[in-house]
Amino acid sequence: MLEQIEAVIFDLDGTVVDSMWMWKDIDIEYLGRYGVSLPDNLQQEIAGMSFSETAVYFKETFGIPESLEEIKAAWNEMAYYKYTHEVPLKPGVLDFLKRLKAQGIRTGIATSNSRELAWAVVDTLHLTEYLDEIHTSCEVAKGKPAPDIYLLVAESLGVKPKHCLVFEDIPEGILAGKSAGMKTCAVEDDFSMDLMEEKKKLADYYIRTYHEVQ
Repeated sequence: MLEQIEAVIFDLDGTVVDSMWMWKDIDIEYLGRYGVSLPDNLQQEIAGMSFSETAVYFKETFGIPESLEEIKAAWNEMAYYKYTHEVPLKPGVLDFLKRLKAQGIRTGIATSNSRELAWAVVDTLHLTEYLDEIHTSCEVAKGKPAPDIYLLVAESLGVKPKHCLVFEDIPEGILAGKSAGMKTCAVEDDFSMDLMEEKKKLADYYIRTYHEVQ
């Protein structure tokens, strides 16, 4: 898997950390403030969107009166405690990051989450020494499945896309990595178990946990 690979780029939620479980509850609570029930297809509609794109979607779809910055600030506030107290690492990921560092392979995060929450969980779980770059989709023109965020991280790492390996937990992220010209590995996550077969078809590799990479 790591043959001719000079950089490994990870999605964050559902890939490095086990956090996807919390967002449904946050969406229910947030929409409830405006008397809106959670649509059954919401997660499918916003999959891969950047934090900013998701705020636009909420404002336009549900008629949220607050500004985009106020919407994002509310989400950050609602999620911050969970990211710093309740979100764990995915099994085996820390050992894998240590191995990559020992082998001189560059590492980066390419997340659709906010910069505030990404840094909060990375700091809390003491990952900063194992990550060379952290970027969010809010820094590029389009979120996943567009390749923009993965191309940005590869450029910041100084590695050509063909020498990058992407780890992702949803089809939109896998497609983003593939569109960027990178190898892709799908990571199993409880949140996307119903998409397992699609993920296996799209990605070059599929793992249940990072222990398999060892």
